Amino acid sequence: MLSIRLKPALERRLSRLARQTGRTKTFYATKLIEENIEDLEDRYLAEARLEKRGKAYSSAEVRRQHRSKVYDQ
Repeated sequence: MLSIRLKPALERRLSRLARQTGRTKTFYATKLIEENIEDLEDRYLAEARLEKRGKAYSSAEVRRQHRSKVYDQ
């Protein structure tokens, strides 16, 4: 079971589409989810993984760090 709140303009569009085609709003909501879930998973799971990563370093920071280690030896 899923319950969602839509902006009024989007609700009107969905209702009009359902009424004019003889289908239900649930039919269209399900279609949208089925056809787009893979893209959503790719995007949001990748973003979540990126957020969990450690600090990102610029190439200049890596070069500086590398140089200081080389000179310390």
